[in-house]
Amino acid sequence: MLNRLSTGKSWYKHFQYEEGRDKPGDVRNIMLVVATLIASVTFQAGVNPPGGVWQDNDNGHHAGRAIYASQSAAYYVFLISNTFALSASVLVIISLTHRFPFHFEIIIATVSMIVTYGSAIFAVTPDESVRFRYVIAAASVPFILRCLIQLFNIVFKKG
Repeated sequence: MLNRLSTGKSWYKHFQYEEGRDKPGDVRNIMLVVATLIASVTFQAGVNPPGGVWQDNDNGHHAGRAIYASQSAAYYVFLISNTFALSASVLVIISLTHRFPFHFEIIIATVSMIVTYGSAIFAVTPDESVRFRYVIAAASVPFILRCLIQLFNIVFKKG
């Protein structure tokens, strides 16, 4: 390994997915772990935004509102990106657990988590700093893209 690092060869190729070597069940499990970690981190970041929330109503701000929202452009980018990442990871979790026992319960839990996330970001975000239609659009993009890919595969199915 050290020799590969010193010669400039691609050391990471050993760790890439290789069909025939890697078992599909193992790959699915790894993807579930990664998607769950991403969902956990993005959910936590939405519920407890960077910088925390104001603790008082002094100087024109309101207690319970995100401090980071005072930098509206940066907070806007954070909120959209975080929501997109959470939505994509939830899509991966739902897709990889299809036909699992208790799949219905997994869907209920993930939908409930998304609703909780939405209510939390609505609670900490000042009304004037973000247009929520963009946040909702960001949340729906991964699902829409997946549907379009499936539709494309059906329409242009190789015969």
